[in-house]
Amino acid sequence: MNYDEMSTMLKALANPNRLKIIDILSCGTLCACDILDHFDFTQPTLSHHMKLLEKVGVVLVTKDGIWHRYELTDSFVEQFMGSMMQLFSNDENCICKEANCNCENETKYQSSSIS
Repeated sequence: MNYDEMSTMLKALANPNRLKIIDILSCGTLCACDILDHFDFTQPTLSHHMKLLEKVGVVLVTKDGIWHRYELTDSFVEQFMGSMMQLFSNDENCICKEANCNCENETKYQSSSIS
C-alpha cells in the first residue's frame, strides 16, 4: 500500500460535498448540471470540487459539446476498496508481519468483524 497516495486521496475525500458527489456518481456518469441539482452552491464551486477529485484520480471528466460529464474511475473504486480491506485486515499481507509482531493473537479488526 502506498500510504502517501492513499493519504492524498483521503484528503480529497475528506469533505462532505465531495463524498456526496462520489455517492451520486456511484449511480453512473452524469453531467455537471445533474450533479449540481443535488447541491445549494454555484457551478464554480462544483468545478472546484470536481477538479480536486479529478486530480487524485477519483473522477474522469469527458467533454460532450458544452457539457462536462463525470464518472468514477474504475481504478479509484478498485484501489480504494482494496486499500481499505488491506488496511483493516490481518492476513498474510499485513504490515505487522513484516515487523515480526504477533498479529495472530489480535483479531479485533479483521475484515470479517467489520460491519
